[in-house]
Amino acid sequence: MFNFSFDRRMIYIIIAIMIIATVTQYATSPDRLIGLLVSVPGVLIAITFHEFAHGYAAYKLGDNTAKNEGRLSLNPLDHLDPIGTLMLLLAGFGWGKPVHVNPTNYTRKISMEKGEAIVSVAGPLTNIVLAFLFALIYGAFIKFASFEFLISTVGQIIKLLLATTIAINIGLGVFNLIPLPPLDGSKIMIPFLPYHAKQWFRNNEQIFYIIFVVLWITNLASVIISPAINWISTGIMTITAMIFGI
Repeated sequence: MFNFSFDRRMIYIIIAIMIIATVTQYATSPDRLIGLLVSVPGVLIAITFHEFAHGYAAYKLGDNTAKNEGRLSLNPLDHLDPIGTLMLLLAGFGWGKPVHVNPTNYTRKISMEKGEAIVSVAGPLTNIVLAFLFALIYGAFIKFASFEFLISTVGQIIKLLLATTIAINIGLGVFNLIPLPPLDGSKIMIPFLPYHAKQWFRNNEQIFYIIFVVLWITNLASVIISPAINWISTGIMTITAMIFGI
């Protein structure tokens, strides 16, 4: 996911300001605080599987770096970045602890560029697949649970947990497909660029980091990805409704 290569201090100062402002809002709104607590399982699942997918894809391509560092694990503690996790909980987007990979170890059947693209897309793709799987669980729950249980407190909490997990996975997956470093989308895009465009992109990577930060702190990133999130969410829930007839 994220792999910061520029001044971390600037990012952390911005993050600290955003977290303080957001925590203040949550502290004065009980409903938002409940929503925050309900989102915890979804955040843990989304980040853990996202980072595991990166490491597993690299491993299947011949790189043991993630395995040797203990990252081929579904233990959330192996993948959580404290600040990134807080951002995902409070702001709706964030990151996990980056999985280290060594593209020079990838199989020579494909180029290193394509290998990096495959490893990068594995994370967001896993999140979208997870969203669909939890949508199926949601659909089955609505279809087969009794009406009395559905409207009970426990039933409402289960529905909220499932819906939140679906939304978080879609949001995390789509957000990371933005083609700007340090997001996964930047590496996914590289193999499709002409040679000179690749060189220009790499030589001006710092500019794209700045663009990303601007999009991030102004919330323009959310505006940009909202149509894709809505489209995927609608598609997943429409398919689920067709399968279960709900």
